[in-house]
Amino acid sequence: MALTIRQIQTYRQERRRIIALTATDYSWARILDQSGVDLILVGDSLAMVALGHSTTLPVGVEAMLYHTQAVVRGVTRALVIADLPFGSYESSPEQAFTTAVPFLQAGAKGIKLEGGSEAMAQAVAFLVGRGIPVLGHLGLTPQAVHQLGGYRQQARTPESADELLSQALRLQAAGAFGLVLEHIPALVAKEVTAKLTIPTIGIGAGPDTSGQILVTHDLLGLSEFCPPFVEPVLDLKNVIQKAIQDYGQKIRGEG
Repeated sequence: MALTIRQIQTYRQERRRIIALTATDYSWARILDQSGVDLILVGDSLAMVALGHSTTLPVGVEAMLYHTQAVVRGVTRALVIADLPFGSYESSPEQAFTTAVPFLQAGAKGIKLEGGSEAMAQAVAFLVGRGIPVLGHLGLTPQAVHQLGGYRQQARTPESADELLSQALRLQAAGAFGLVLEHIPALVAKEVTAKLTIPTIGIGAGPDTSGQILVTHDLLGLSEFCPPFVEPVLDLKNVIQKAIQDYGQKIRGEG
């Protein structure tokens, strides 16, 4: 039976950790779903791990929707959430709604957007009020990489930590069903999680969030450049390369 947003929220109350990973296509989605992952994010990180860009910024709505459709076809249990890409939701709540609708029509159960400003909270409230669930994203927000000066840890000062907490409370009040907290100090993530009633999903944010998410390619050692907070559990790139080399040797009669 497919998981619902209400069940994901209940996990926090039950102190059951949320397991989340990213998927880019049908094959990855099927593997993750059958492995018991609770939430599968069609993240705009696919711009980097699947399409070869150096940031998430170049990927657009058409590509994100294409990959979302493929992922949904591979899932029967997990909650599928899709990223809205850079430039597709920031102008107005109406723009965010128009962009989000096709993702739900494609089978995603909600969308994720970055930032916690007053304007972003208004967009969240607008979406939620029209039946579109929203997962927020604070801390290191990759779509703002140039404004942030790179992929640096955020909320490192008392003032910036307080601002992040304010943004988290603002998004919760606007109706976000959960928050991704990326690359912030563990103590800050712990405090934010304690002050909220909705689940937090950490990525490079310490052990005290409601759950954890990683880019699957990073977790399995497939990425060219891995974030400093990720310790791959497998060197799958070399495993695959060796298997293909062995296959080539066999075909040539060299094995």
